[in-house]
Amino acid sequence: MNPEPQSPLDQDTAHAPVWLVAVFALLLYGGFIYLDHYSGGFNPQVYAPYRNYDELAAAQPSKDVDPLFEKGAKLFSLTCAPCHQATGLGAPGQFPPLAGSDWVLEKDPSRIIRLPLLGAAGPITVNGVEWNPPSAMPSFASVLTTDEDLAAVLTYIRQSWGNKAPAVTIEQVKKVKAELGARKEPTSAAELLKIPLAP
Repeated sequence: MNPEPQSPLDQDTAHAPVWLVAVFALLLYGGFIYLDHYSGGFNPQVYAPYRNYDELAAAQPSKDVDPLFEKGAKLFSLTCAPCHQATGLGAPGQFPPLAGSDWVLEKDPSRIIRLPLLGAAGPITVNGVEWNPPSAMPSFASVLTTDEDLAAVLTYIRQSWGNKAPAVTIEQVKKVKAELGARKEPTSAAELLKIPLAP
């Protein structure tokens, strides 16, 4: 006599070990915590190098810093952002960053004022890394036509993305312009480094 076939419910089924289920649950839980902490709540405004919205908000400039700030933000988007990006991080291998740049953060802005006025050619070392831009930095003297324009855009750069440098004043811009006179040819990093800075 043939035995009756067992139904699938009567057959022994393989069960995952309890410890494996627990490990999987812990990994899943840990993954959710990681995503919650580092994804910025999936907010599209949060981007590298910021890990969450709080870090991004802390790095944003305060509009109360200087009355030229908002004007500088608009001028920056027209003149500097195409190469140095709206984030101030530059373009890898092409254009150096402005965020955290040792050039930008110098207390005395005498060197950095010359860059948008004259443009610059050749390599430049930023934070210990040498950059060789694919083309010379152009002069923006024809766009930043007033002393206030130049002071505004440089103030924006020096107080954005976590930068904490003093604002650039109209008087500082006038002083550098007087020193340059009618000069039009671009400067270089080597030439800028020879300019003494006020303590």
